[in-house]
Amino acid sequence: MQDYLDHDAVALAALVREGTTTPAELLAAARARAAEVNPRLNAVVRDLEPPTPSGPAPEGGRPFEGVPFLLKDLHQHLAGVPTSAGSRSLAELPATETAAVVERWIESGLQVFGKTNTPEFGTKGVTEPELFGAARNPWNTDHTPGGSSGGSAAAVAAGIVPCAAASDGGGSIRIPASACGLFGLKAGRGLLPYGPVYSELFGGTATDGVISRSVRDSAAMLDVLAGPTDESPYLPAPGPVDGYAAEVGRDPGRLRVVMSWRSAINPDPHPEARAAVARAADLLAGLGHEVVELDTPPVDDEALAKSFLTTWFAHTAVSVAQARADTGCGEDQFEPDTRVMAALGRATGAVGFIEAVEDRHRHVRRLAELHASYDLLLTPTTATPPPRVGAFDQPAALQKVQKALLSARGGGLLRFTPLVDQMVKENLGWVPYTQLANLTGRPAMSVPLHWTPDGLPMGVQLVGRLGSEGLLLRLAAQLEDAAPWWDRRPPL
Repeated sequence: MQDYLDHDAVALAALVREGTTTPAELLAAARARAAEVNPRLNAVVRDLEPPTPSGPAPEGGRPFEGVPFLLKDLHQHLAGVPTSAGSRSLAELPATETAAVVERWIESGLQVFGKTNTPEFGTKGVTEPELFGAARNPWNTDHTPGGSSGGSAAAVAAGIVPCAAASDGGGSIRIPASACGLFGLKAGRGLLPYGPVYSELFGGTATDGVISRSVRDSAAMLDVLAGPTDESPYLPAPGPVDGYAAEVGRDPGRLRVVMSWRSAINPDPHPEARAAVARAADLLAGLGHEVVELDTPPVDDEALAKSFLTTWFAHTAVSVAQARADTGCGEDQFEPDTRVMAALGRATGAVGFIEAVEDRHRHVRRLAELHASYDLLLTPTTATPPPRVGAFDQPAALQKVQKALLSARGGGLLRFTPLVDQMVKENLGWVPYTQLANLTGRPAMSVPLHWTPDGLPMGVQLVGRLGSEGLLLRLAAQLEDAAPWWDRRPPL
């Protein structure tokens, strides 16, 4: 078991190629570790028998031959297996097709043996679905591992797998990576494929990916996933000639970095968030990079939050409607918060929705102005340490209000109750920094460089220009070498 825990995915695959171990031995180790720790974490919510690759192995072999792996139970379809999206409504509905990214993971040799916990439809920054119950943080099980890829992050941090599938529509790779002391890279818009069921998730703001313990795992996984399919809506810009894995270890050069911890959504972030970004700035400066602090938020993040939530609620309404159409279920199969979001989405007029979508361009231009002078934007990944499980449960009085309005079909009236402000505070108050990269389509990463005095991880976020995934990986590897996090393990 210790040998298994001491290797990342790239190293485990190398052991299989050398004949030092076998895929069966690795899968047994992963399942034994899951049996040991998952009852305390609730990270893995469905067991699977690993599907076999459909095509012949490429010359040189499969890059992740025999490495155990977990899918996120949201959008990452495996034909014949339900994708619950954390919802009672979809818990027993088998997928009819396998997602493009899942096919690529299987063809790379990964042994997919389970699915991980996620909030209903991925709509929250914490992982506490009614269907499966709350996932818990291996660093302190009283706290959340974040969301919506919280189950995947908890599984990686606890050593069940060296890296796991994730996705990011508003920070859902970076937030749990930060909360669990891991590395998380969100690729830029269009680099990774969608389909065949979906053309673009959440209007192109969401992308799949992984959460990992090592930078090189994320880089090698990007090589596995990058590139369009026949269903892709457009052709992304080409990546590095030698691939993303080759970027790890290369000199990023002297970078100009602009730093900000300021946010109109949370004007007074936790002191540990400021400490995290200050430590990262000092580390970057010590590596020879130039760091400049902004006195104001890098964009109008209050306006960005409104645009983000307008489109998010509308997509939630579509998700609920599609689930009902596919299963014939009633509204009682959805969580109250999901029903509120869907009602708000249905109450949004077409003009308001289009205005919110078009508002993205304003933030793209502002971020482009920053990137004209600076290579990267540095922020905290989250404004607070990982909250306690249940911290965002609705107060009883608000639950009564929302139940009464939903029963009366008063979705439009919900906009005039404290519920909306409460949901903004819940969904974005502790994570006000991550949605910018989604709405602008820029790549961004969370790097685990800080732990609080209580032993909870807090990452820092770096946002790059369009197509800067290679640069982000070069810098992440430099930071990993200068301030290693591999040997920091949770006390679980």
